[in-house]
Amino acid sequence: MRTQVGIVGAGPAGLLLSHLLHLEGIESVVLELRSREYVEQRVRAGVLEQGTVELLERAGVADRLHRESMVHHGIELRSGGRRHRVPLTELTGRSITIYGQQEVVKDLIRARLAAGGEVLFEVGDVRLEGIDGDRPLIRFRHDGRDQELGCDLVAGCDGFHGVCRDAVPAAARRVFERAYPYAWLGVLASVAPSGEEIIYAASERGFALHSMRSPKLTRLYLQVEPDEPIERWPDDRIWEELQARLATDDGWTLDEGPILDNGVTGMRSFVLEPMRHGRLFLAGDAAHIVPPTGAKGMNLAVADVRVLAEALAAWSRTGETGPLDAWSATCLRRVWRAQDFSGWMTALLHRAPDDDAFALRVQQARFAYLASSEAAARSLAENYVGLEKL
Repeated sequence: MRTQVGIVGAGPAGLLLSHLLHLEGIESVVLELRSREYVEQRVRAGVLEQGTVELLERAGVADRLHRESMVHHGIELRSGGRRHRVPLTELTGRSITIYGQQEVVKDLIRARLAAGGEVLFEVGDVRLEGIDGDRPLIRFRHDGRDQELGCDLVAGCDGFHGVCRDAVPAAARRVFERAYPYAWLGVLASVAPSGEEIIYAASERGFALHSMRSPKLTRLYLQVEPDEPIERWPDDRIWEELQARLATDDGWTLDEGPILDNGVTGMRSFVLEPMRHGRLFLAGDAAHIVPPTGAKGMNLAVADVRVLAEALAAWSRTGETGPLDAWSATCLRRVWRAQDFSGWMTALLHRAPDDDAFALRVQQARFAYLASSEAAARSLAENYVGLEKL
């Protein structure tokens, strides 16, 4: 097999890159370890920055998004039973959209297949060769046969646990990472959301988050220990803890319903520099992970491939290599801004194991400042909706 761009990973980054390249007349093949059913059903984050939505619109894959998504113009912060709304659109002129990552994946798969794109699922034993030269090769096994894909370059969009990052020699990469002393217990409940916007709550018992996936499905999170066994959290205990952490002093109530899914996810920050080695370009979770508190993960992946598609289009049309040479540095500016914001949001809302009464008072003071300062609220809002230029 031969193509211009070999893409490993059929998540939002890999699929969107393939579609953007298609619109520029550039051929690609996407290789995915899992089945189509698996990637279309795995539940992931669902907060889209306005810039992400606008890119999906330009790519022609936003029709269902506009029919089924929920546009939010603010978020709510809670501390000590008090509520404070941050009016995102009023402060920035921009909004966020709630639309599950798996729904974006479904839309992109349909678009790629409808356009005659090649997406191979259930691919195994992926190995990269020749990424230091001008003729990279991807070896893999599919349909019971060993196969190979020759290409001009490789996009590694296969996530944090994928194989592409390991193809970069250790001497050619630098890793920055931090593990956090807590995790998120996430649940999907069959109940209408109890609020119209996302709610972030800090309490002496720990962090809680109220979000939504649709008008009938609520997504909720609780701060727990990093190694917390899910067996310790029967449904009754989950709802009891959510009620306590989200409680307010004005009578707000959290509606409960059947829990359809739950799981514990650790939190970390991770950045690989540079994001390029030879003809291999690492995008999305393959190159960086952020704490989920800032809602940046999928948006960063989308930004990576937007810049990469533009650089590849310039290279394909004119042979210009400047944008490709600058791609890693361009993306890393946004990545580190997102790391800073996500880490700040995490510290604002979570209780670390060694936090004492002093730390709690400092956290409360930060909330009071956000509630009283338009400048502070504007800074949060600008970062949350996504900075337009970096």
